[in-house]
This record gives sequence, C-alpha cells and structure tokens, in this order.
Amino acid sequence: MAWRLAFAGAPAFAATILARLLDSPHRVDLVYTQPPRPTGRRRKTAKSPVHALAEDSGIAVRTPTQLLGQESTLAQFDWLVVAAYGLLLPQSILEAPSHHCLNVHASLLPRWRGAAPVERAIMAGDAETGVSIMRIESKLDAGPVYRRRRLPLGDDALGATATADLAAVGADTLLEVLEELPNLSPEPQDDALATYAHKLTGADALIDWHADAVAIDRQVRALSGRMAAFTTAPDGVRLRILEANPAATNEVSSPGTLRRDAEGWRISCGKGALRLSTVQLNRGKGTPMPIQSAANGYSRIVFDGALFGAP
Repeated sequence: MAWRLAFAGAPAFAATILARLLDSPHRVDLVYTQPPRPTGRRRKTAKSPVHALAEDSGIAVRTPTQLLGQESTLAQFDWLVVAAYGLLLPQSILEAPSHHCLNVHASLLPRWRGAAPVERAIMAGDAETGVSIMRIESKLDAGPVYRRRRLPLGDDALGATATADLAAVGADTLLEVLEELPNLSPEPQDDALATYAHKLTGADALIDWHADAVAIDRQVRALSGRMAAFTTAPDGVRLRILEANPAATNEVSSPGTLRRDAEGWRISCGKGALRLSTVQLNRGKGTPMPIQSAANGYSRIVFDGALFGAP
C-alpha cells in the first residue's frame, strides 16, 4: 500500500531516510525540520540536511519550534515518520495522523533510548547496535517496536560511519514496515532492560587521561565526525584527537604525558597509551593534520614530555 506521509527530521541521518521515501511509492507532501541555525567556525546560518533536500525536491517545509498547533495539518496524512527530529511530540500530535506516528531510532531498543544512541553504544564498547522502527508514545523512545535490524560494531567503528550505515539500514527497514502496515503488530518494549543515551555535551568530549586507553579510544571513535574528543595544554591550547588507536604499553610517565618513540607519538593513559595519528589545534586555520606535522609546526605545544589535560 502506498501511504501519504509527513516527515520530521533534521540531520544527515534523517535526510538519508527521507531520500529513500522520496524514491518509493509513498507520497511525502510535508516536511518538518529544525530552523536554520549558525554553524561552523564562522557561525554562518545553515539549513538542516533535511531542509535542503526537501526544498530541492519541491516539498513544503515547516520549521516550528514546537508542533502544538499542527494537528489539523497532520490529520490529512496517514502517518508522520520521524527520524532524529530533536523535538518531543505531544499526545495531540501523536493522535493527529489517521494511523499514528513512526520513529526510526538508531539503536536496538530498549537499549539506548535517547538523543545519542550511536555514540553511547560505541563508548560503552557494545559489540553491535542497530535500528528500531517504533510506534511513538509520549514516553521517550518507549513505544512498541515493529521491527529491529542489527549492525555489528567492530573495534574500529566510528560514530560518523556507523550513523551513515544505520541510516541506510533504517531506510530499508522502514520501507519494509510501511509495506506490511497496517497488518503488522508492534511488540512492547521491556522497560526493565532500558538504558539511556543522554544528549552529548562538551564534557563528553573532554578526555580524562587517567582512564584506560581502550576507553579513550572508544571516546575518540564515537565522537568522530561530530564533536571531536579533545585535551588541553597548560596554556589552554586545545588539541582535538581525530584519529588514534590504543597501545598496550607499560607506561612510566604520568597520564597525559606526550611521548615520542620509534613508532611515533603517544599519550600516556591510566592504563596503556593512546597512539596519535591525526589531530587539530585551535591555532592558525585549525586544519586537521598528522601528529608529526603538528609537532613540526607547533613545537612549543607538541613536544616530547608535553603534559595535556588536568593533573
């Protein structure tokens, strides 16, 4: 059955799903997304990826800061499909479409309900994640699930890459569910198994060098492509760690100490060390560079014995 849909989402994850819907038999006539906001170092106002795609596709776009008042509009649609929209839907909105509201959530619910499921899964060292197609209820990400699809997370999984992979899997799974609706019944979640993927803040990006190198590596990989993990020098210079890997070494230096050896550069951790590959300094143009280039160009900051982070 071909459905008439409204769509709500904002980032690239959601844009991938919207693109697949636009290439399907279903009809998307209205898109809700976040208002344009300042972004990047120059704080230039930009539209969300979903906004840009919808406009390019000739679809009407609305950018309200809340959905209350949109009930009569949504009553014209069979379903509202939601993916990484960033706003909670009040009960009156959930009941507005003729069938209900569906969410494409990037985790194997009930694990990692909330705003940052991909990053939290990698930080926790999960061996797998996935997507869930859920009927939305008023309680956050607690609605019954129509279908789940799993995705392995290797020891080198990156947050940005995993998110892109999950968007593709989520789009495929959503289309399967839409094809089978309304003759498909969702299964309730077990609230006792729920974990929460709290929204990321700046504190999540700050590296604690007293932690295990494996945990810090997960932090770096989880935040890849979103808000890079970082550390600071005593003078306040910020060093963002873009690519690194853990090294099982018997460190004698204090946590946070940068050392150079035959294999390159490493920072001592509470257990083991983190070997650095690509970094970014908040100096000059802020261009990502190999750690050796940073040492060559900023030798007063990046040198053997430099101490980063809180003592």
